[in-house]
Amino acid sequence: MNRKNFPLRWAAAAVLSLGLLGAAQASTYTQTKHPIVLVHGLLGFDALGPVQYFYGVPSNLRGGGATVYTASVSQSNSTEVRGEQLLKELRSLKARYGHTKFNLLGHSHGGNTARYVAAVAPDLVASVTTVGTPHQGSKVADAIQGITSATGTTAAVAAVVNGLSAVVAYLSGSGSNPQNALGSLQSLSTAGAKDFNRRFPQGAPTTACGSGPASVNGVRYYSMGGTWVLTNALDVSDAFLGASAVFFGLEPNDGLVSRCSNHWGPVLRDDYGWNHIDQMNHVFGLRSVFASDPVAVYRAHANRLKNAGL
Repeated sequence: MNRKNFPLRWAAAAVLSLGLLGAAQASTYTQTKHPIVLVHGLLGFDALGPVQYFYGVPSNLRGGGATVYTASVSQSNSTEVRGEQLLKELRSLKARYGHTKFNLLGHSHGGNTARYVAAVAPDLVASVTTVGTPHQGSKVADAIQGITSATGTTAAVAAVVNGLSAVVAYLSGSGSNPQNALGSLQSLSTAGAKDFNRRFPQGAPTTACGSGPASVNGVRYYSMGGTWVLTNALDVSDAFLGASAVFFGLEPNDGLVSRCSNHWGPVLRDDYGWNHIDQMNHVFGLRSVFASDPVAVYRAHANRLKNAGL
């Protein structure tokens, strides 16, 4: 052995070892005990071709060691119907792969859907995390109900939304799921949310615009959301959200959901620099340059679940 080069070789070996150790640690950063199931909101999907609803999220979580599934429930339907569909999927995954529990992470109406499953089958659920979910209902849903009722266009608007839902379902491979736009609208309205919360209160805030209990029936609860609306001039969805935000007046909101309405269980953060579409990292990751990276936030939360033994 060349003793003159020994220190250099030792240093190189040490650097290599540290690099391999770091890579090994990085690969388990999101490795939760139980699988993560992503649940889409209204007019959502698993994937349309290469485009995921949670854009770039599943692959990044899997890259850190997580087992990830994306639910395929009705694009538009009541919370209870979507919840039963999700419950059926979870039971199928349990039977097929032997999973005992799941970490449910729902965006928008997907959060209510996840809450339903946790309430009726808590033995299957390790945690529920809701993102931009209208737990107290949405003023936009209230406005649509009022406008369509006053103008006599309820049936026509419902037919259009049902048709769009059917197209999304077909393109995403979930065409067998029934669509019911009016069921969705009622579930997302203030009155519908109030009734749902009365029947399924697990995790409900204990004070107005406050936080709820961390654990109910063995299920851990978390929530987060955003309060920015116009976040990127190149994002085509910003114009729609800017228009819908007027129904909230001066109340902080993400274009479809108010800050207080996104609270359920412990609130991780309710004022991210995201609008409602940014929260699932769309459109194609466009957001404010000052806002947190949604993918990084999801990764950090998966690590939180991992550290909690979930």
